Amino acid sequence: MYADTLLALERGHLLRLGIWAAASIIVGALILLLLFGRKGHAPFLRHFGIQMLAWGAVDLALVGWGWQSLAYRDYAGSVQLHQFLWLNVGLDAGYVGVGITLAATGWILAKRLGLLGAGVGVAVQGFALFVLDLRLLTVLESARIASLSLPVSHWLAS
Repeated sequence: MYADTLLALERGHLLRLGIWAAASIIVGALILLLLFGRKGHAPFLRHFGIQMLAWGAVDLALVGWGWQSLAYRDYAGSVQLHQFLWLNVGLDAGYVGVGITLAATGWILAKRLGLLGAGVGVAVQGFALFVLDLRLLTVLESARIASLSLPVSHWLAS
């Protein structure tokens, strides 16, 4: 895979992550704003909104940091990115598990809607990050395989 192709794929990934982060912030803020003037507590929605807002802010900060550090990668850099993405996919799956555990604990054991809302929020965020990171991994793998299947004449010409 060429360095410019990899850079374009990374940019696209950061753009999609930024869109998810912005949507999370907007949804979280809207939920919290709508609940602000109400007399009822709505703990599920309040804690879900807090999770959406907080995760969105962290994701947006990571997008900013990642965007600043975008650069052409050599082979070692592409291997490092690949390993980092696999680590993230594992962490994302862990976030989903933690969210499900929080939600189940909140609902089954504690009967607390706030904990259920927080758990659902964590699981939603973890799943979205899992899908985004796994998508980039899949695209990188497809591009790597495609570059390996180029005809011999291509390799001799370069």
